[in-house]
Amino acid sequence: MTQKRPPNILWYCTDQQRFDTIGALGNPHVKTPAIDALVEGGTAFTHAYCQSPICTPSRTSFMTGLYPTRAHNTRNGNDTFEGHPPLVSKLVAEAGYHCGLIGKFHLQSSGLRTEPRLDDGFSFWKFSHAPRDDWEEGHDYADWVKEKGGDLTAMRESEDNVSAEFHQTTWATERALEFLDEAESIDKPWMLNINPYDPHPPFIPPKRYAEKFDAESMPGPHFRDSDYEAQAKLGPVDFQTEAQSPEDRGAKKIQALYYAMIALIDDQLARIIQRLDETGQRENTVIIFTSDHGESLGDHGLLYKGCRFYDGLVRVPLIFNCPGSIESGLQSEALVELLDMSATILDFAGVECPEYFQGDTLRSILSGESEAGHHRDSIRSEYFDALDKKFCNGNASFATMYRTRRYKMVVYHRDNLGELFDLENDPHEFDNLWDDPAFADIKNQLILESFNDHVMKTTDVGSRRIAPM
Repeated sequence: MTQKRPPNILWYCTDQQRFDTIGALGNPHVKTPAIDALVEGGTAFTHAYCQSPICTPSRTSFMTGLYPTRAHNTRNGNDTFEGHPPLVSKLVAEAGYHCGLIGKFHLQSSGLRTEPRLDDGFSFWKFSHAPRDDWEEGHDYADWVKEKGGDLTAMRESEDNVSAEFHQTTWATERALEFLDEAESIDKPWMLNINPYDPHPPFIPPKRYAEKFDAESMPGPHFRDSDYEAQAKLGPVDFQTEAQSPEDRGAKKIQALYYAMIALIDDQLARIIQRLDETGQRENTVIIFTSDHGESLGDHGLLYKGCRFYDGLVRVPLIFNCPGSIESGLQSEALVELLDMSATILDFAGVECPEYFQGDTLRSILSGESEAGHHRDSIRSEYFDALDKKFCNGNASFATMYRTRRYKMVVYHRDNLGELFDLENDPHEFDNLWDDPAFADIKNQLILESFNDHVMKTTDVGSRRIAPM
């Protein structure tokens, strides 16, 4: 009897996409038919959290299976990533997969240079850190635009912005179709990791996509006047913007542009899925849709990202779809980390999780073998940016978020500040209970749990002990 070949893995990871940006998961203002179809025909984890609210530590975490502090890669802009454990892609490649990467990687800085390659396992590598023409060599997207007769810098400065024809998200699809055609002739399973830059700022979708979304019909961000005081109290903590009202921010217009960028992503994802159908590969392909972290989008008066842990920043989409192999139409409210996505990828590829790995596979939920409402009792996210006056203006921050089913606690270690939210009664995180005497016992218990269940159990204590001294 012939053994069934391991499934192909199509891993689509957007950049800075919030959890609440998908029609089938409750947002009536977006236009995401392709993603909706993945939700309706697969399993969506509605409470999935990244392990850091910024790019490099989050991507480091799910590429290594470790929390950022354990992986020793906790900030953007780092020079190197030395001494890291084997990346997920390397482990999958060693298991016999043909592996490809398209778009962003960002485990090291791409500032002033093209990001150096690691021992990553990718034999198909089409790199584009951002949709700009900033790199003299090694930037596949900018080269593609030039080959098509386009001027990326001029288009970015035009009123119409970069058209869909020349857009980086479209380039990623063209490269994905190239990979799929190539994979047909290779007698082995494949994993393709696609990383478009959108909906990362600047919010400049193609004009014809922007015109599909009316700013005045947008719901606007989660904001109260009390946010001014709350953000002022957190003033010493690193963030890219200060609090402004939705009106002063132009938040509804920004929201419309953000949704337009996601609509382009959806259209391009549909093209890739169509090619899987046309080539007969869909039935044996696990499709994963996620993002590295979220976007404030005006919530609490903030825009962009930084050292905050509101759900808009750390809660992300996580959808699995494979006909006949993954539960259909399931929306799981289990607490999940992107580390668990990584463990699940290894599980599908037939790779045994290394002992050091800190994620736990979701396979039993996806197959319907275990109860869908529970995976973890708690989750953790981090922001640890070591002080560097040249790039941080002396304002580096260190913080840890610990979330249970009901409560979210954030400790800003360097600034002696904290937040505590009762998510059952305050889902949009307006009422900080940190200093409320009525919640002192709960706060103390969560502090104990966060150290006992997370910090202590995930600390690297070095090599195994062989003697008492």
